[in-house]
Amino acid sequence: MIQTLAELFAKTQRSVTHLELRDTYGQSRGFTAWQQGVSLDEISRFDFWLPWIDLVKEHVERGVSFRRARVVSEPVSDYIRYENQVTPFTNLVAGEQVRWFPRPRARDIAVPGCDFWQFDDGLICWIFQSGDGEPTGYELSEDPAEAKLCSAAFEAVWERAIDHEDYRPA
Repeated sequence: MIQTLAELFAKTQRSVTHLELRDTYGQSRGFTAWQQGVSLDEISRFDFWLPWIDLVKEHVERGVSFRRARVVSEPVSDYIRYENQVTPFTNLVAGEQVRWFPRPRARDIAVPGCDFWQFDDGLICWIFQSGDGEPTGYELSEDPAEAKLCSAAFEAVWERAIDHEDYRPA
């Protein structure tokens, strides 16, 4: 049975972590608008952001912690520059905590080969993208070894990553 992130968040009791490892995530509507000079405030009110903000807020208000870590190459790609600029209007306002980790600082940390969401340090939602960053699918896993790998990788990155307010993209 296919589960949405909303369904997975609803089952979460304590924490959601999200590790992002890519330097681009395709040509989203927000990114395209940003490239065309649309204001970040306007982008944050796009129809795809408002449900996300409301969804995360709902679960943060019931006590679920949301942490997102982004491993990035420097100098950053245009997409990462967009993400960095829109983060206060979307992720942070929703209640997520966001940190940035320059890739050279990650050289001694073992991380999985693709992005993931993890729920209560257990269930993992692996996220797959094409080479140009477009989504190609996902897979859920409850494998204890994979859960342990994801928890350890996320915590290692999180511990050394730079809080959004302090990160200045190169």
